[in-house]
Amino acid sequence: MNDQANSVDERYATTPATLTSWSRQDTTWMLGLFGTAIGAGTLFLPINAGLGGFWPLVILAVLAFPMTFFAHRGLTRFVLSGREGSDITDVVEEHFGIRAGALITLLYFFAIFPILLIYSVALTNTVGSFMEHQLHIMPPPRAILSLVLILGLLAVVRCGEQVIVKAMSLMVYPFIVALLFLAVYLIPHWTGGILSTASVVPAPSALLNTLWLAIPVMVFSFNHSPIISAFAVDQKRQYGAHADERSSQILSRAHLLMVVMVLFFVFSCVLTLSPAQLAEAKAQNLSILSYLANHFNNPTIEFAAPLIAFVAIAKSFLGHYIGASEGLKGLVLKSGRRPAAKTLDRITAAFMLVVCWIVATLNPSILGMIETLGGPIIASILFLMPMYAIRKVPAMAKYRGQASNVFVTAVGLVAITALIYSLLS
Repeated sequence: MNDQANSVDERYATTPATLTSWSRQDTTWMLGLFGTAIGAGTLFLPINAGLGGFWPLVILAVLAFPMTFFAHRGLTRFVLSGREGSDITDVVEEHFGIRAGALITLLYFFAIFPILLIYSVALTNTVGSFMEHQLHIMPPPRAILSLVLILGLLAVVRCGEQVIVKAMSLMVYPFIVALLFLAVYLIPHWTGGILSTASVVPAPSALLNTLWLAIPVMVFSFNHSPIISAFAVDQKRQYGAHADERSSQILSRAHLLMVVMVLFFVFSCVLTLSPAQLAEAKAQNLSILSYLANHFNNPTIEFAAPLIAFVAIAKSFLGHYIGASEGLKGLVLKSGRRPAAKTLDRITAAFMLVVCWIVATLNPSILGMIETLGGPIIASILFLMPMYAIRKVPAMAKYRGQASNVFVTAVGLVAITALIYSLLS
């Protein structure tokens, strides 16, 4: 026990008394968090968020930053409360016991892995459609195309976590530029769109019902919980006792970037299209980019849309792979088997490749249902588990009594109940 305490003291003794200045690695993580959160879901957010009308959208815009920041900060603090080098599955076991650790590890994997499958299918569909309609060449058989694409992404994965985060941060730049370009391009086409509903103030009951069903859309459009565990572990390794302070700074800047960029894009879209057109886009099951391309019949947007979608899906795939592989490795280790680290990495990569390839080749229509089923699990892990830990775990007692805890718990309960209601409906 004394040895452990001494090692902790030695580790913190090497940590500066004050935080160092903002580093390139901090910027890389900020963009990596942005890259995991802002993916294909962003391209559907203007449709889902805009259908509720003007006032619900304004309220959601105001809530966007605190909803995402406080929740992800809570999950980061939860991982930081564990021992040095412990990921989220290890910390759950440390605080709540072996059985709870095994259960959360299982839930964590099944919350993230289905999303990885969805991105595998979406990536194959996007590239196949781009080759056929924009490049006017016949794409290879679906089985070959999906295999090549997934192998390409897994080649990045094999380079290690830091390379994944760096690749995602590099891919963020063209995505931000593209979102900004599209949002600015639409400004001359603003017709008021959703402003037509601003004069109609909904009844309190109707407003609450709209917000209740819309909050999960906003929450999961900004969700980057799969990469939070790796982020927290790296922050603790770099900053020791100052990891909470620096990780909060990185999270706040990442979320500010997310909220400003995405909401500008959302409002530009909903000011261009009428509520009826947004409903039509939803009925056609199109992303906002595809609908805008058809709406304007513009070759630039038509060509750029699939490229933007490819970047969005690829970087989200990489971010979710970190979380899914972490969960799978945790399941293997908690089963009692102890393979060598390299062997475990190979088993994990092989499993991911085979399952993602099969699902992407089959292109099943049930993936949306799988994502909905994973929603309540993600909300439980992201919102409720850290708040429960603050109440029960001595290592997190210093965070008790904050108003943000009540807010995060309330949003988590709203998200879970709304998702379950949508599923049952």
